[in-house]
Amino acid sequence: MTAEARPASPPLTERQEARRRRILRATAELAGRGGFEAVQMREVAEAAEVALGTLYRYFPSKIHLLVATLHDRLQHLRTALRERPPAGDDAAARVAGTLLRAFRAMRREPQLADAMVRALTFADRGASSEADAVSRLTTAIILDAMGTGHPTPEQLSAVRVIAYTWHSALITWLSGRATVAQVRTDIETVCRLAGPAAL
Repeated sequence: MTAEARPASPPLTERQEARRRRILRATAELAGRGGFEAVQMREVAEAAEVALGTLYRYFPSKIHLLVATLHDRLQHLRTALRERPPAGDDAAARVAGTLLRAFRAMRREPQLADAMVRALTFADRGASSEADAVSRLTTAIILDAMGTGHPTPEQLSAVRVIAYTWHSALITWLSGRATVAQVRTDIETVCRLAGPAAL
């Protein structure tokens, strides 16, 4: 069954949502201390105080779990950005400011950042719905910064190019192949280059 054909899951009850939040918090804490390898399903279940079988019902694998954690972090970022929007006279500057703010958050917790980005990179078809949710949220965050409610196809294409660059820049920084300054320059450059055409 494709992601489009899959029936929508019923909304979580308040108790289920609290349990899910405990699981994501435990995942972030474990990854923050020990990175990707530290996130083991049994340890997550113990830290979140849920049965292992319950954890697997919510998240079938650690990839699902870490991609969901990334989605959760992005949701918090979007809320913070709406409360304190990025400064900038044009869309390109605001988008760059938004992504650089997200990058600063990643730098504060590099092991967690590495675990989440690795999971997103490893996500296969089995975790496509979670990965697609991260992609949609990243797009929404960039569109918020642009101030575009109804983007054109050209604007959406520019957003994808910016998101690809952002993801690639994170990978190269996390692997030690790019400096913080290089990531900052790359993000500012892609936003500036895409800006005149679409943003």
